[in-house]
Amino acid sequence: MTTITFRSEGDRIVGFDSIGHSGYAEEGADIVCAGITSAIRLVEATINDVLGLAAAVKVRESDASISLRLPGGLSPTAESTAQALLTGLMVYFAELHDEYPDNIEVLEEE
Repeated sequence: MTTITFRSEGDRIVGFDSIGHSGYAEEGADIVCAGITSAIRLVEATINDVLGLAAAVKVRESDASISLRLPGGLSPTAESTAQALLTGLMVYFAELHDEYPDNIEVLEEE
């Protein structure tokens, strides 16, 4: 199962941690894992490469984990955009959980 934990400080989502393979199918044929990875890559690329916000990203293949943390001190526009992206990612993963409850878990922690 893939567990994705969104990290918050007050009302601000500061990032997330994703760990584990979904187990829906073998690696390379797992549509749930592919959906998770693709969504994470899109959000990370938008935050870092399009918006240039320099979020910290760590990827570890050994335990199939990806983490992202937003920097502090963002402009109001950048902060609003980053929050919209992370909130959208959380909604997408919650919907994916509804479809595949045995393969993805979504948590929120402060």
